Amino acid sequence: MYLLSRREMVQNFGAGTGMIGLTSLLSDSGYLNAASSSANPLNPKESHFKPKAKYLIHLFMNGGPSQVDTFDPKPSLIKYNGQRPDMANKSTERKTGGLMQSPFKFSKHGNSGVEVSEIFPGIASCIDDICVIRSMHTNIPNHEPSLLMMTSGETQPTRPSMGSWLLYGLGTENKNLPGFVVMCPGKPVVGPQLWSSSFLPGVFQGTHINNSTMDPKKIIQNVSNPSLGKTSQREMMDYLAKINQLHLEKRGGSDNQLETRIQSLEMAFRMQFEAQEVFDLNLEPKNIREGYGTSPFAQACLTARRLVERGVRVVQIFTGGGQPWDNHDDIAQHRQLAQQTDQPIAMLLKDLKSKGMLDETLVLWGGEFGRTPTSEGSKGRDHNNHGFTVWLAGGGVKGGYVHGASDEFGFAAEDKKMHVHDLHATILHLMGINHEKLTYRYSGRDFRLTDVEGSVHKDIIA
Repeated sequence: MYLLSRREMVQNFGAGTGMIGLTSLLSDSGYLNAASSSANPLNPKESHFKPKAKYLIHLFMNGGPSQVDTFDPKPSLIKYNGQRPDMANKSTERKTGGLMQSPFKFSKHGNSGVEVSEIFPGIASCIDDICVIRSMHTNIPNHEPSLLMMTSGETQPTRPSMGSWLLYGLGTENKNLPGFVVMCPGKPVVGPQLWSSSFLPGVFQGTHINNSTMDPKKIIQNVSNPSLGKTSQREMMDYLAKINQLHLEKRGGSDNQLETRIQSLEMAFRMQFEAQEVFDLNLEPKNIREGYGTSPFAQACLTARRLVERGVRVVQIFTGGGQPWDNHDDIAQHRQLAQQTDQPIAMLLKDLKSKGMLDETLVLWGGEFGRTPTSEGSKGRDHNNHGFTVWLAGGGVKGGYVHGASDEFGFAAEDKKMHVHDLHATILHLMGINHEKLTYRYSGRDFRLTDVEGSVHKDIIA
């Protein structure tokens, strides 16, 4: 299907064929072609139906937290500690030994009485706002393919990330900030492919922020112009736009890379007047800053609230570079990781709620897979794709609710099994999108985030 460029559309309008041009602009998904719908492809777009949530914050515990040490207690691990029953003989990445009980205690919290590990007292205090999904599963027990699956719905590189799909489908409400922001002090395994726009127009790619030092003047490099004022810069941008237009017309009127470059320059111009402000956490009251904490992860959580407060569609926060939760040697290291993340996450949920933003902000917590209930070495746990836990909060989900279950030992999803494709389909549904209709034609095929799978789990929706 031939898609007209913006300039060709205007020319056709003048020739009296405007309605034909507009019809040609419509994609099979019912959206105007992202590169041609308006002067700014990031402009807000209509959802398929009324959304429960407008924004997504993804708290990524990269490395794979253990479900049986966090949000899925298994008393049988105490009873059969050290034994190796037949149902524990599941294939994972490495050889493991007998069942290993958790070194952490679980207790019930909130009016709902949902059990949470002692390492997450802050999150436990918010459990009545949280939907715990204990029946997740994915395809492969290796970091790279599982990271890609969780972020982009495919184990092989490179497909558009979930953030890029949401930005493509819904646009963003703030033209002066990126619509999809990724914060990680360094890079996780795989790296930029996790927030790539792939074959979607490049303007929908995530903007990576190294939040190891949250200095508003350095967090986004080379945005401010030290030589020209706003008026002079605007004149320069307008002149550059005319040159780019002539260049584009010489190339047939359609060039995705050039269009992306044009939009990137416009975004950089607009960002210099708001980006520094949103990353300046000193503008927050002292009690709010202290409530989150001062670690890079804590500051990223506070920044996430400030970003969605200003209309940024998707914010993704990684625990840290590499794979921090990959505790093969000693699962007790989960306690230190929880200490780094528990207070900021709890404060984020409480802060969003106090500002009346939690209802329209969907918060996702989890890793790329879980860990085995069997031991690796003497104290560690191996990767586990058969069953793991994630949780959602706000954004139209049931609070204080446990969805699904794993088996007796927490090795495999058993009841109301939820694949990553199902999770993505459900998140899109909460954001007002039919996952089967959000498509993009590439290389002769209509692609979507959930590929040819995925079912919405409506049980979790309030």
